[in-house]
Amino acid sequence: MDEPQVIEHIKRQKIITIDRLVGLLECSVITARRRLKVWKAHTSINQNGRYYTLPAIPVFDENGLWRHQAVLFSRHGNLKQTIIMLIQGSPKGLAAAEIAELLDLAPNSSFFSRLRDAPGIKREKQGGRFVYVSDRPDIRERQREQREGIAFPTDAQAVVILVQFIKHPDIGVFELAECVAGQGISIEPAAVQRLLRFHGLLKKTPDTRP
Repeated sequence: MDEPQVIEHIKRQKIITIDRLVGLLECSVITARRRLKVWKAHTSINQNGRYYTLPAIPVFDENGLWRHQAVLFSRHGNLKQTIIMLIQGSPKGLAAAEIAELLDLAPNSSFFSRLRDAPGIKREKQGGRFVYVSDRPDIRERQREQREGIAFPTDAQAVVILVQFIKHPDIGVFELAECVAGQGISIEPAAVQRLLRFHGLLKKTPDTRP
């Protein structure tokens, strides 16, 4: 087959192996890999990276993943890059079991040992199990709060909280929650703290209670 015919063949089949591509192009493995690079083909992140697909073929989901039969592709790059991106983009961070479910990995896969010192993420113990979170302090704190179930104030609550904060900029989070309660809004101090942290105001409100 000539190159346009091979491309049409891949579009019909969705995925292809290097051996199959060599046979269709009647070329060497090196030449076939060069063609894949020119085509900017995606490499599967499972199946030992044996499969390839063309950029126009995958319909990636909200996690940047696309499956064809048992073959998994990612818009984020290789498996490690994909896991890092998923962790950084997760509202709550991801436990190993959650990563494994997303990517069809064994929960005890040795691959997780490679993530301990991976740039962009951190592993910490939460609720008796390891959870992977962003290494950015602001994102990591939001992920912790989400996993702990701390609700973010509604828009109406946020307005009242911020108004009280402007009036009383030197009081702590607990006192601010009490001020808001005086306005008829019952809200947990942790939620107040989360709102102030989100707006970069928490440093101005030292807590006066343990």
